[in-house]
Amino acid sequence: MTGAFAPSSFAQKQGLPTQVRLIVPFAAGGGVDAYARLLAQNLKEKHGIDIIVENRAGSNGVVGGLAVAGAEPNGGNLLFSASTHVMARQVMKNAPYDPLTAFTPIARVGEAPMLVVMNPKRTQQTIAEVVADAKANPARWDLAVAALGSMGHITTIAFGHLGGIKLTVVPYRGTAPGLNDVAAGHVQIMIDPVIALLPMATAGNVKPLAITTAKRSQIAPNIPTAAEAGMPGLEFSSWYGVWGPKGMSNELTSRLNALFNESVKELAASGRLNTLGIEPVIETPEQFARYSEQDVKRNAELLRIAEFEPQ
Repeated sequence: MTGAFAPSSFAQKQGLPTQVRLIVPFAAGGGVDAYARLLAQNLKEKHGIDIIVENRAGSNGVVGGLAVAGAEPNGGNLLFSASTHVMARQVMKNAPYDPLTAFTPIARVGEAPMLVVMNPKRTQQTIAEVVADAKANPARWDLAVAALGSMGHITTIAFGHLGGIKLTVVPYRGTAPGLNDVAAGHVQIMIDPVIALLPMATAGNVKPLAITTAKRSQIAPNIPTAAEAGMPGLEFSSWYGVWGPKGMSNELTSRLNALFNESVKELAASGRLNTLGIEPVIETPEQFARYSEQDVKRNAELLRIAEFEPQ
């Protein structure tokens, strides 16, 4: 398979639509959008699949989700989202669908560590120092989250639970406004994927405290792990996946899974995933479905411990 194939002839030979809309349920410019566009470019250049990335932001990712859930199950409309997608029923009072049953899981395509950042004017240097001050002065510490049910939100809940502290969590409509408020000092902490927060941390606008994985990140080797910074057990990664409408045939799902897996392998081999701080994931649709169910179960338990009420 090479770019020498015309998109229409290649798609027809593979039993695929000649053009695919890849719906990203968040605004352009974020980490999810960046990865979606990288995959779309690779699939077009290397495999002759004409993929158009379309941003449909709003309602915690549900606007984009609905655009795919109601589409024909012919592969012409696919959803590219983060782990936020599968948590809709846990964080929304009136979620319009069950993400585990209203979609066809196609491929989980990557994981990215989370980064803990803090307002740069605060004097604390480690998570342990933050927790100590937060216990003594809880009113001095608020935590921003980019979206309810996002991995940043889940990790923030775990942060409070592991630290034995109850702090105010402030939800925002995306990473950028929350991160800007951390830089300005209106809130003090934010946890979100490393690719979204690292530029501001590198520029000194926010202070990086820790990476939430067992080992340090290749793109930020000087930032300690959460365990090194004083909070063992804070190990969470955001992940990214592709879904289709419910009712897609097993044959079509398998073909799309193979294409996305091949694209992930090629991007990983070229080093382009490293620039986004993404670890490649290669799974079957069945493995992806099982992973999603387990992830929802774990995250739902954390929400229960935190006494979170759907909004």
